[in-house]
Amino acid sequence: MLFDSSIRKELARSFGATLVVLVTVVMTMMLIRTLGQAARGNVSPSDVMLVMGFTVLGQLPTLLSLCLFVAIVSTLSRMYRDSEMVIWFASGRGLFNFLGPLLRFAWPVLLAIALLALLVWPWANQQIQTLRVQYEQRSDIDRIAPGEFQESANGRRVFFIDRDSTAGDVASKVFIATTDAQGESITSAQSAKVEVREGERMVVLSHGQRVETFTQQPGSKISQFMEYGTRIGTSTADSAAGAEPLKTRSTAQLWAEPTPLHLAELGWRLGLVFAGLNFVLLALALASVNPRASQSGNLMLALFTFIVYYNLLNLGQSWVAVGRVSLPHFLLLLHGSTLALAGLWLTMRHYHWSPRQWWQRRSAA
Repeated sequence: MLFDSSIRKELARSFGATLVVLVTVVMTMMLIRTLGQAARGNVSPSDVMLVMGFTVLGQLPTLLSLCLFVAIVSTLSRMYRDSEMVIWFASGRGLFNFLGPLLRFAWPVLLAIALLALLVWPWANQQIQTLRVQYEQRSDIDRIAPGEFQESANGRRVFFIDRDSTAGDVASKVFIATTDAQGESITSAQSAKVEVREGERMVVLSHGQRVETFTQQPGSKISQFMEYGTRIGTSTADSAAGAEPLKTRSTAQLWAEPTPLHLAELGWRLGLVFAGLNFVLLALALASVNPRASQSGNLMLALFTFIVYYNLLNLGQSWVAVGRVSLPHFLLLLHGSTLALAGLWLTMRHYHWSPRQWWQRRSAA
């Protein structure tokens, strides 16, 4: 059918062009952000492209919603501007007749948004978190460069070694300065090697001495040793004990544990799906062009509507997290009211209703 195919082809071209532009902009921004994190030591320099890719993948639900919204508004606005809508209206087509082609074009995009928001979003965040944890919890030996003083991961120890072996686990002329709540200690040894004991990496020092100074006691304690072992890095148990961010948990886990924080994250993911559907109706209701007005006015109004909707989505997530509103009430209040408003607006435009006409009829009656 000409009516259906012409609209869908025009939407496909507009959607593809908008998606390419927005993904390019977001990738550039994410690359700059990731490079800054790598410069601060939060991300491994070798994992910059991976972190950037996972970040962009996690932002795709929002990008697809925005692209779909902009594509529909820009396409219908062009049809209004070039008088194509007048031709379709004269042939007996109304705004309600545009819902079919729009929904047939939008349903694959809405399905992709649902899959990305409910499945890919937590997986991408989990991959980013894993890369960061692996980099932050790398062993203290891995942080050390030969001939340089290096600080440990927790900032309590300073190392200096002079490696004389290509194996990487053997060092000579080792210096370790440690500071904790009990006091300070300085350990030096002629050689050191790395061993794995009970699942933990240990550095074993040989032929050295240790000077300890206690904060609660006067004087210092000096001891010599033939062999001395200390743990480096973080054990597996300590790593597992850390709190897992909510955005890395799967949708099934959030549903199985309906705490306020879990419901807030779940509501945000579901909100992305409902928002995509509402944007289709809002775009059809918003798309109208006054030839005497600016051509970009409608697009700016659409972008402002998207920003307000997205901010309300984030605001509702924080309200659900603190218990001010329940998840069903939040979904009904935001997305249900938006759907009702879009439907009412679309109905008024389809039947050419206006408050002025209603007031005139009431006055005449």
